[in-house]
Amino acid sequence: MLKIQIPLVMFFIPLFLFGQFLNVQINAEQNDPEEMTIAVNPLNPDNLIAGANINIYYISTDGGYSWAEGALTSQYGVYGDPCVIFDSLGNAFYAHLSNPIEGEWLDRIVVQKSTDGGQTWNAGAGVGLNGSKDQDKEWLAADMTNSPYKHNIYMCWTEFDEYGSYRVSDSTRILFSKSTDNGVSWSAPLKIGDSGGDCLDGNETVEGAVPAIGPEGQIYTSWSGPKGIMFDKSLDGGQTFGKDIPVANQLGGWAFDIPGIDRCNGMPVTMCDISASAYRGTIYIVWSDQSNGDDDTDIFISKSQDNGETWSTPLRVNNDAGKVHQFLPWAAVDPINGNIYVVFYDRRNHLGNETDVYLARSSDGGQSFTNYKISNSPFIPKSQIFFGDYINIAVRDGKIYPIWMRLDDTVLSAWTAIIEESSLAIEEHAFPPDGFALYQNYPNPFNPTTAISYRLSAVSDVNLTVYNVLGQKVRTLVNERQAAGNYSIYFNAAGLAGGVYLYKLSADNRVIQTRKMILMR
Repeated sequence: MLKIQIPLVMFFIPLFLFGQFLNVQINAEQNDPEEMTIAVNPLNPDNLIAGANINIYYISTDGGYSWAEGALTSQYGVYGDPCVIFDSLGNAFYAHLSNPIEGEWLDRIVVQKSTDGGQTWNAGAGVGLNGSKDQDKEWLAADMTNSPYKHNIYMCWTEFDEYGSYRVSDSTRILFSKSTDNGVSWSAPLKIGDSGGDCLDGNETVEGAVPAIGPEGQIYTSWSGPKGIMFDKSLDGGQTFGKDIPVANQLGGWAFDIPGIDRCNGMPVTMCDISASAYRGTIYIVWSDQSNGDDDTDIFISKSQDNGETWSTPLRVNNDAGKVHQFLPWAAVDPINGNIYVVFYDRRNHLGNETDVYLARSSDGGQSFTNYKISNSPFIPKSQIFFGDYINIAVRDGKIYPIWMRLDDTVLSAWTAIIEESSLAIEEHAFPPDGFALYQNYPNPFNPTTAISYRLSAVSDVNLTVYNVLGQKVRTLVNERQAAGNYSIYFNAAGLAGGVYLYKLSADNRVIQTRKMILMR
């Protein structure tokens, strides 16, 4: 196999410890990375590979604490839409768009392979070459099950008759290809969507197909388009696909505006639980849309427990109450424990365009989600700076690696957070969902009907304290070591005047919840 050795830039990034979660900057060069992708090696979990537009890859061999950086080259060119995955054999695959010297821009999808943890990459295999048609927005999945199709690699993408064409005779379609020889060769593209869309790369275009693998090697995928979010599946290793099944309307479409973001992508992410959890085999689809108004973008999830035949009513993943924007989600299911993790941008803490990064976690099969702010400081995107179409997250055996880009002045940078399941010791329970408690005409002593509730998943030193607006401690509700379990603490307002108070809940000296309370006589 032809190998291309790319010089790596080795660097160490300062680790920022001000917040609850450790943030690590991935890039060293000011190459304005965006459209982030990340994967963890199942045979060596300390080996992570990330990618960014247009041709950048990053390697970590110490679990994400330090990174090396290189530029990818290919015999067919490299032109963005990066997607990095590992298979169960430890091979890494980097898929991207093409820009060949001999050929046409976007004339094929390119998949490059590394057998040494990302140190070197082959010249790449071209997939989907079809005359002058354009191939765009690909994603990969590897069969890591013990099915008859194990080790297969699958890819879905969108074919345009001509990208950007206004002609009604031109259309888009969802295509599928597979490799049964570890990425060396790929099957002829198979059209899997029953209906297509236009070529304007907007709401009427079919786009965003992300494949996922079921416990018995089923292939699942969903995409957005003029009919909303549609789902399709193959039960024979990609030989055939069935009829499209509607999942959700996705009101407002998949392409919408967010202040500071030129165009935001709400395309779906498809996942399936292949773990031994109680939710094994459940299919999940996560997306964002503006069904609650163009000033209130939200993240939603729908699930199927019957092989994709029927889908649950969409559940909102973000747990804020105001009309603010949550956008650009990506999601993953831990293949070991079945927990669901969704990373997204969030503006719940700000009045303007300041943006944080949040992680939502579900350990009950997508019935409820806990939200955590994982970025240490906000940033402000600017619409004149292209921000890309997606961020990403990789999860394996309780280790969670979200990846995102932030903008400081006019410079983009790539970031991850080092998160372990064990660090998520306390999960928020909705008290109340909007983060505010309004207590009116309270007696003395005061026992509200809604308690401050939380759950410990590990033994922790817990402190629950109430402060006034001057930051003075006015009440300590809990200050003790507590075993794992569910807790409800009733706030006693005796002796306190009406006004604004704040409670802080911490475990092992880490602040988990900070909530405002308004007491009114």
